[in-house]
Order: sequence, then structure tokens, then C-alpha cells
Amino acid sequence: MTTDEGPAPLQGLSSSDRIYLEPFSILGGDHAAQVLASGDGLPLAGGPLAFTAVRIYRRRGGENATWAPCSVPQLRGVPQLASLLERISASRPALCGVPMDRPRIMGIVNVTPDSFYDGGHHDGTEQAIRHGTALIGQGADFLDVGGESTRPGAKPVSLEEELARVRPVIAALSERPDAPPISVDTRNAPVMAAAVKAGAAIINDVSALSHDPHAMSVVANGAMPVVLMHSQGDPGTMQDDPRYDDALLDVYDALEERLLACESAGIGRDRIVVDPGIGFGKTVEHNLRLMRHLALLHGLGCPVLLGISRKSTIGRLADGAPAEERMPGSLAAALWGAAQGVQILRVHDVAETVQAVRIWAAFHWLTGPESPV
Repeated sequence: MTTDEGPAPLQGLSSSDRIYLEPFSILGGDHAAQVLASGDGLPLAGGPLAFTAVRIYRRRGGENATWAPCSVPQLRGVPQLASLLERISASRPALCGVPMDRPRIMGIVNVTPDSFYDGGHHDGTEQAIRHGTALIGQGADFLDVGGESTRPGAKPVSLEEELARVRPVIAALSERPDAPPISVDTRNAPVMAAAVKAGAAIINDVSALSHDPHAMSVVANGAMPVVLMHSQGDPGTMQDDPRYDDALLDVYDALEERLLACESAGIGRDRIVVDPGIGFGKTVEHNLRLMRHLALLHGLGCPVLLGISRKSTIGRLADGAPAEERMPGSLAAALWGAAQGVQILRVHDVAETVQAVRIWAAFHWLTGPESPV
């Protein structure tokens, strides 16, 4: 609802109020082109999708958030929303040379004996290299190599063991002429530094650079991008009793806080990717709220990474299906993320996700017959 004074949630706005915008009525192809040409919509993160409306959330102190829908034309000229709308609609810079103009696939290479799905499948150096090589052939745009499981209840490993697991795998894969950019999935500054020397191009930290006090300086002093993931608590205890006032807005606020900390340390927003951390200190209900409203995260002005592949939330929603039977649910979640404008899908099943996204894009008029998507 709007009035001559602007959208209803903005009336009586105080300096302590928090405003959030969630794009919805998201369109693709000819429909997107039409609403952009008419001025009835805005591009979603500069990609092939456009949105024609938003949900405006207002948060005041300890009160429950309120929200109201509003069309894009009704938002024009509202000064309180100008910078936020610009962040939502602006193009995202390429990540290690990979354009963020369509959903990109990040293949998971777990060099661990205890990861929740593929633990022990590729925990030897040669097995992990073969697996990473296979994912490259299946069309992965990125590889994510990790040597410490951060599944719920996981125990930490020593730095020496983590380094021994990831360094030779990253070195071997990065030397391939067809290798995509490689990220290292770690919370530990020494592993970050060693992995970059071995050929990693991206840091992916489940603690958003908060676990190791030296992690921020490693990234700030380098030129590599970083993935900031939200988590509540550490892997050993994070699922004991996670609580939020509002999971969606609390996660947004926490990621924005880490973004600002990175900027203060000299890490520009153009080097940052955000990840809501599905399953990290969250119940199924928390995860569902985040998934249903993923587009809100575009207000942070960074590419969004979604990692939900084969996670327990899918199992819970699929009548208790074990991890090895969760591929259909993982593909459904990936396509939902693509429809919400997510730029990076972190998955175990690369070939299947590449095909699913390709068909989804064709059906949404996002590609033509000559398109490589």
C-alpha cells in the first residue's frame, strides 16, 4: 500500500529503523525486456531477470518486522530507497574472470573422511584429483576444495592435516589448462595462505572471516575474492538449539555486518560473495524462510552463493530421504535459487545441475538456440 507520502512502511520512519527490500514478481526473457523497456521493472543484479515489485520490510527495535508490497514504479523517487534499489539492480562484477550474468555451478571436492554426503569418497589425494577433473569435464564453473568437514557435529582437524589434504589437490587441479577458478573451503588463515600459493583463487569461509583472527588480513593483503557465509555457532554445537528473532532478517544483518568489517579492512565489496549458510545453525523452518525469500540478499550488492545440495533440510522435506537419495530435491532447490537470481550454485552433482539449469534457462526465455547456457 502507498500514499502520497510514499510506501506505507516508510511512514513515520525513524533513524533507528531498518529497511529491507525483497524483489518479487521476477520475470525472464521477453517479459523481462518488456517491463524494463516500459519502466515497470528493474534488472535483478544486472542479470537476465527483472522484477516488477518488492516487499518492503521495516524493523524497529525489538518489534516484529512489518512488510508491505509495492510496485517498482511506486518506488521511484523515494529517496530512502534509492541506494538500496541501486544495489539490488546493479550488475555484479565478474568473479575471477567468470561473468555473473547467469547461474554458475561450483563443484564440491571434499578431501575429507567425514563430510555428510561424500565423506571418504575422495579423501585420498589421487581420488580427489580425479573427482575434481571429472567435475571440470561436467561443466563446473568453479571448484571448491575443502579439507575440514563443517557438517553439524563435526570435529575440527589439525592445520597440518587440513593442509596435507587440500594443498596437493589444489596444486594439481590448478595446473590443468582447462581448470576453472578454484576456491578453498577453510576457516583457517594458514590454510588460506598456503592454498592461494598452491593455486586457489577464492577463499570460501563458513565463518565469514570471524573464526581465525588472522583470516581478514590474509584476504585484505591478497587480491582474491572471498565468500562470506553466515553460520550461528561452530560446527560441533550449531544445531543444538539455533534461535533467531527473524531468521531472514537476522542473517541479512549478520552478513551486512561482516561486509562492513571487510570494507573497513580494505576488502572491497566487489571482491565479496555472500552465502546465507543453509543448515549452519538453522532449523528446517529457518532454512525454509531463507529459501523462500532468497532474493532479499541481493540488497547486499554482492553475488549470492547457495549451498543446499543434498543437505538434511531436503531429507526432512522428502520424508527422511538419506543423503544419497536427495539429488532430485537438490535439483529442485538449485532451480528455485536460479529463479531468485542466485549467481552461484554450490553442488555435489555438477552434470545434473548444469543440465537442469540449461533447460530451466531455455524455458524461461533466457537463452537462444546458439547460447552456451
